[in-house]
Amino acid sequence: MENEKEKLEDEEMNEDVNEESEVESESENDTEDEKDKRIKELEHDLAVCRADSYNYRQRVIKERSETRKRSQEEVITAILPVLDNLNRALESAHMDDGTNILTGVEMVQRQFMSVLDSLGVSEIKTEGESFDPALHDASGTEEVNDPELDGKIISERLKGYRTKERVLRPAQVTVGKKKN
Repeated sequence: MENEKEKLEDEEMNEDVNEESEVESESENDTEDEKDKRIKELEHDLAVCRADSYNYRQRVIKERSETRKRSQEEVITAILPVLDNLNRALESAHMDDGTNILTGVEMVQRQFMSVLDSLGVSEIKTEGESFDPALHDASGTEEVNDPELDGKIISERLKGYRTKERVLRPAQVTVGKKKN
């Protein structure tokens, strides 16, 4: 009888263990399902973030391009009146004997400099200034007797222009060099 009792107890224990293992198995399956679900959610979130990042980069590229085009259009619009006046000066030169052409061209030059000034562009000072390689391009040297002119700009071959931030084109100059 005791053997039967032990057998019954063993069977009950085995059933309990089987039930527990089934519960654990279901729990493991639930955990695996939850993990798979979480992985899919994270993969989806990653794909959304990548798409957002790509779209942002494309939008920034497009906005930069549009800003560049608008800036160019503004500059062209500012310069067009100067071109109009140059055309008028050329037309008057054909009709006239050419005496007023110099006055017209001087007026156009002043207008053009005014437009450059409104765009923040200014000429680089040269004659009498000390040579500065950041602003000037030495296209030659000239021997001078005056020691005060050593290292100073003697003449300008081509005007230079700059904005507040940077040099657009350095001035080409001749620099004085003291005779030995």
